[in-house]
Order: sequence, then C-alpha cells, then structure tokens
Amino acid sequence: MADITRRFGFRHLRSTPTSHIRHLRGGQLAHEGTGLAFWFRPLTAAISEVPADDRELAMMFHARTADFQDLAVQANVTYRISDPTIAATRLDFGIDPDTGSWRAEPLAQLGSLLTETAQQHALQLIARTPLADALVNGVTAVRERITEGLAAEPRLAEIGVSVLAVRVTAVRPEAEMERALRTPAREQVQQEADRATYERRAVAVERERTIAENELASQIELARREEELVAQRGTNARREAEQKAAADAVRTEADAVRRTKMAVAEAEAAGTLAAQQAEAARSLGEAKAAAEAAWLAAHQQAGPEVLQALALIRLAEHLPRIDSITLTPDVLTGLLTRLATPASAPATAPTTTPGEPVR
Repeated sequence: MADITRRFGFRHLRSTPTSHIRHLRGGQLAHEGTGLAFWFRPLTAAISEVPADDRELAMMFHARTADFQDLAVQANVTYRISDPTIAATRLDFGIDPDTGSWRAEPLAQLGSLLTETAQQHALQLIARTPLADALVNGVTAVRERITEGLAAEPRLAEIGVSVLAVRVTAVRPEAEMERALRTPAREQVQQEADRATYERRAVAVERERTIAENELASQIELARREEELVAQRGTNARREAEQKAAADAVRTEADAVRRTKMAVAEAEAAGTLAAQQAEAARSLGEAKAAAEAAWLAAHQQAGPEVLQALALIRLAEHLPRIDSITLTPDVLTGLLTRLATPASAPATAPTTTPGEPVR
C-alpha cells in the first residue's frame, strides 16, 4: 500500500519498489512506474496501484471421481501481474488519494478467477479418473492439468496475469473412505508383522531346539566319559586290591617264616631254660630234703624245753608289732612273785649244726 501524506491541500505519494503506480490527471497519464514518489492534487488525480511482486494463492476444492467418490484437492498457485498497465485498465486497482488503500478488492477478484479456472480443469480430469488411480497418480496429473489449463486460459493473458508455478499438495478422499482404504494396507502390514513375529519365534524355537540337542549330546558324552571313568576307577581299584593282596600275602608269608623261626628259637631257648630250671629245681629239692632231714634229726635229739622255746620263737616271729606295753600293778605284782620263786635248773640246750634253722 502506498504511503500518502497531506501538505497544504496537496498530497504526496511514495510507493514501494514492488508496486506499479499509474497516475492520471484529468484523464491524461501523468506518472507511471514502480517505486514512484510525487505530489498530486486529490481532486484531479486518479491513481492505481498494481502489485508487481509474485503472489501465492492457496486453493482447496472438492471433486467427484468416475466411481462417484468425493475427493478434496489442495493446491497452491504462484502468479504475477506481468503487465500492470493492462491489469489496471481491466481490474479496479484504484486507491483512495487520502488513505492509499484500494477502493475495491482486485486481488480477491483475481484469486477467484484463478481458483475457478484451476478448479474447472481439475474437475474435468478427476471426473474421468477412478478413485484408486486418482489417489495414486492424482497429484501429478492434477498439477499438470491445472498448469496447462491456466497457461492456455485467454482471460488471464488479457488482464496481464502470468502463472509461474502450480503445486498440488494433497488429493484426499473422505475420512470414512480413507479409513476404509487404509484398512487393507494396515491388515497387510499387520500380517507382515505377524509373519515376521512367527518367523522370529520359529527361529528362536529352532535355536532353542539346537541348544537343547547340543546340551543333550553334551550330557550323553559326559555320561559316557563318566562311565569310562567309573570303569577305569574299578580297574584301578581291582589292580590296587590285587597288588595289595599280593603284598599282604608276601608280608604274611614273611611274618609266618619269621614267627616260625622265632618259635623254633623260643622253643629251643625254652627247652634249654626248662632243662636248667629242672636241674636247679632238682638241686634245690635235694638241698631242701637234706635240710629237712637234718632239721628233723636235730628236733628228734632235742628235749621238750628246746622244742617249746623254738615254738615260742617261731610264734613270736609271726606276732604283730607291739609299739607300747602298759604294765599295771597287778602284772608287776605277779611278775615279782614269780621272780622271787627259786627257778629250777636250766635245761640242757640242744645242739644245732651251724647254719641250720631252729625249729
């Protein structure tokens, strides 16, 4: 929009570099071009401002396919007013001399023209296309058809408008139809996922089976080796027992021989000792018999008093030990009385052989 200022009943206009200004004074062309700045009188001036930059127009419309399905087409058209002079004479781009704003809506009018023209060509194409083909190839086909239709539209050339680019961003069916179309693809994807899951499980089961078989084979091999180990241990134990038995037999035989020799030696020593003991016993018996005979002979020759004295001596030898003797007056009186009595003549002592015991 142009910038207009007031000074003493005059107006000053200053446009942008992308705006084409056309100034008529009294029906005659006074100024024309882009990026102009000039003074004018509002009562005699007719000014048009035509944008010379590239413009974007978004459009969205509905169409019906050959199989009577509704589609929503979303597109974007880039255009430019290539001949602002012609556009200013065909469309109302006049501005208010006081505010600088458009009196009408020329860009809305131009947008309606472009939208209706693009929609007409797109509807002609989609009406002959089934839904499946429209969804698969619709974007490219609709874009090409709209581009060709707008380029061949004579009215756009008459008003000085050039279409620079056409972009179709979406060709979509209704929500229910879209969900219905997505279902087979989702089912297929789900089936692929399930198949992948089953294959993964099958691979896992196969691997587990292989691992179990390997473990079983390892256990079988371990059991076989344990059996061999037990057999080898039995063989070793049997050999050890045989060797031990042989060693015990040799040891037993050696002990028997040794004991036999010791028994023979002991028997010989015992025989010699028995002979010596028998000889000593015989000599001792003879000596005892001779002593007894001599003792008896001595007693036969001794008198009664000697025998009585010997008996008392022998009895005294076997009496218990007396540590102390208590003498009472009665005992002393008796002893003194006996001592006062005259003793009889002593008996003749028996003659004994020196070295013989006295009986």
